Amino acid sequence: MAAHNDLGKWGEQKAAEYLQKKGYSICHRNWRLGHRDLDITAITPDGDTLAIVEVKTRSNVDFAQPEEAVDWRKRRNLAVAANAYVKRYQMQCNVRFDIISIVVAPDGSADIDHMENAFMPY
Repeated sequence: MAAHNDLGKWGEQKAAEYLQKKGYSICHRNWRLGHRDLDITAITPDGDTLAIVEVKTRSNVDFAQPEEAVDWRKRRNLAVAANAYVKRYQMQCNVRFDIISIVVAPDGSADIDHMENAFMPY
């Protein structure tokens, strides 16, 4: 497996652990709809909201911040997949789109930035 895939899996694991420590209930990881995927779906600690969480992991930020990779096309794909997810599981709650940006620190730890309500779907 390519190093960037390993880094992405590592970042998604760190993001899931972070959310669980914050009281979120993880519903699914890497839920797929054709070529579209949702990295993490989770219920917020208050139980009122489904968070669709896009995880972006980078080994450095020399060129751009990880969250900058969530462009209009990615947002549209997330919205399509989220709509199918909500219908399939008959979710009757609020939905929001979050981004968790992870940068590997020099000591190998994860520098995590959780942006709640990071964007509105197209």
